[in-house]
Order: sequence, then C-alpha cells, then structure tokens
Amino acid sequence: MKNYNLLSIILLGISISNCGDTKKGENSIFTFDNTKIKELYKPEEALSLEIMNPNSKSIDSTIYYVNDIKVGVTKGLDKFSFELKDQKLGYQNLKALVYFDGENSEATTRTELVSNVQPKLLKYTIVNTYPHDIEAYTQGLEFYRDTLYEGTGNGSGPSGKRGVSSLRKIDYKTGKVFKKTELSEQFFGEGITILNNKVYQLTWQNNEGYVYNADTFKKEKTLPYYQTMEGWGLTNDGTNLYMTDSSESIHILDPQTFKPVGLINVYSYETKIKGVNELEWIDGKIYGNVYQKDAIAIINPKSGAVEGIINLADLKDKITKLEDTDVLNGIAYNPKTKTIFVTGKNWDKLFEIKISE
Repeated sequence: MKNYNLLSIILLGISISNCGDTKKGENSIFTFDNTKIKELYKPEEALSLEIMNPNSKSIDSTIYYVNDIKVGVTKGLDKFSFELKDQKLGYQNLKALVYFDGENSEATTRTELVSNVQPKLLKYTIVNTYPHDIEAYTQGLEFYRDTLYEGTGNGSGPSGKRGVSSLRKIDYKTGKVFKKTELSEQFFGEGITILNNKVYQLTWQNNEGYVYNADTFKKEKTLPYYQTMEGWGLTNDGTNLYMTDSSESIHILDPQTFKPVGLINVYSYETKIKGVNELEWIDGKIYGNVYQKDAIAIINPKSGAVEGIINLADLKDKITKLEDTDVLNGIAYNPKTKTIFVTGKNWDKLFEIKISE
C-alpha cells in the first residue's frame, strides 16, 4: 500500500472498501462477461463490455446503460467500450438490454469507480485562539457578514448532562452568544449554512430541515428530506446546498425545495470515506470533518475526490478536557481574514488557523 493511502486510513479512519459487487442478472438469458470487468476502475480508464449468449440466440441489437442512462447501442453482441472520465465516483450500475427474436432481455452487473487523486497532507498554523462555549455541542459553524453563526445539537456525554439544540450568533472574539433560538427537546439540531439571508438547519433523525431569517431567526419554513435519511453536515456553493447523511454521499439540494439536483460520493484514492460530517465551502472546495476523527478532508465537489487532508490531532492538547468533551467538529471560513476557524463538540476553545502544504 502506498504511503499516502496509509496516511488517509490513519487520519480519516477509512476502511478499504470492497466492491460489494453482487453480480445481478445471472438468471437472465444473457449475462455480462464479468471476466472482462474489473472490481475497481479509475477515471482515466474505460469499460470494455461484452455479453454472453449461452443459448446462441439470434441477436438484433443491444442497448447499454450506465446508472440508468443510455450510453450506446451496438448491432448484435458487438463489444462496447465506455470511457469513465466524466462519471462521478462510486458504484456504476451496468445494464444491457438485448433484443432478439422479437423479444428483449436484460443483463445487469456493477463495478466501482474510485479516485485517482493522491491526497496531499497539509499543515496548519494557529493564528489566534478564542473562547468557545463549552456547553455548545457544535454541529455547524459558518461566517456571514463578519458574524459567526453556530448550530448545536442536544448531545450528551458521560456525565449524562444533555445539551439544547440551538441556532446562535456569536461574537467569536469573546465567545459571547448575543442571539439564540432553541429547538424543542425532541429535535436534534445538526449542520447549518446561510444562503440569500436564510439560515438552513438540519435535524439528525427528524427527517426535516428548517429555514430561518438570518437577521431575526424567525423560522420561515420547514422542508422535509426527499428520502428517509439522517441529517449531518450542510454547506452551499452560492446556488445549491450540500448535505451529508453519515455515509460517503453528499447530496446536492435545491434550497427552495430540498429536492435533489445531484450527488457525489467521497473517495480518498481507492477507498470511500464514510461519516463526512460538518461541511464548509472554501474557494471552490468542500472542507469536511470526518466523524470521530481529528482530520479535515478537502473534497473536490465535482468528483468527490479527496485532494487534501489536514491533521488537527494536536488541537486536543490545547483544550480543557472535561468529562463531556467530544470530537472535533465545526469549520468556518472567514473571507475577510482568509482564515479558517475550527472547534469541537463541547470544546472551550475556537481556533483560527491557516493552511499550508
């Protein structure tokens, strides 16, 4: 194993992902020749697809699909090649619709497209250290108009003391909370982001998000998730929202409806990264905490490839560790200072840092 991949495993806590390849269509009249299909591909490669015809049927044509999108047609059972350079990372579900004797039959299988990017290990320096509310179970952090906004959850630690989910405006230099609205006890607040003067806040297992006026914190709308899933981290690119759900997937959502407009899967080289948590959009990249880990992954939002890793393990030695002190979580970029602010759940400090190679 290459050293960079070993670093990814240590810092992000990822596990080598098997293809998980359940070959479908084995009972069909036709099947893919799986001896010609690898378990893992990289974007510079191409699929070479062939169909087995054990009953020697007279074939008219074959239509090929990748992830339910038609990608080509061949006469008979001619070989078909498909380049992967424009595909998003993750499983590629393959289907061939074979026409014969006035009938048709499907053959299906799948493979996995992984990243070809070797993540860079990045360094950081601490610019400033500020106080942070040690009772804040941080789930989301973002600057807006020079003000730090924070979303918290109602998590509890070994002491059994339970927090209160909230949305806050904070004087980051003093840690003072000067505006706050709280959620009812049955709602566990998660990631936040601000777009068009609206604060969006996720809930963990209530399957809905909330929209607030960024100035008054008046709740304006409740938006249900488009499918049953957990809400974790949230950010935006100025147009759409990006949401994590505990898996390797980042859902791209319409901010008006929470309906999906896209999806990316996060991979560090050949391994998928699950548990991506709090998100921040910085200079065209997504910076993401990985749950229970002391590192931030820098993710290409077009492909899902991890391009860099920031090891922040040393920060734990600089906070006051109490019984309920929890994991690193919270990333906010201040465009005015061009620095990044990070903290954790029930941490007593907020760190302003700069990143370098």
